[in-house]
Amino acid sequence: MEFGLAWLGAGLGAGLAVVGAAIGIGLLAGPANEGIARQPEAVGEIRTNMIIAAALIEGLALFAVVICFLLSLKAAP
Repeated sequence: MEFGLAWLGAGLGAGLAVVGAAIGIGLLAGPANEGIARQPEAVGEIRTNMIIAAALIEGLALFAVVICFLLSLKAAP
């Protein structure tokens, strides 16, 4: 039973990490698109900063998912 709860916790943790990353990227892309619409000549700089920030958000989410699964395997009897 403990192993099943560990997998359940890992699944919930991984899901929350992915949802958090999706919300973060959504909050990042909206203002970036507004900035591009208001100042089209700044597209390159805005896009570069947005891609770097999105990569950091995705990296953090991937790290969280890996930690969730490692902890679930560690909790196995």
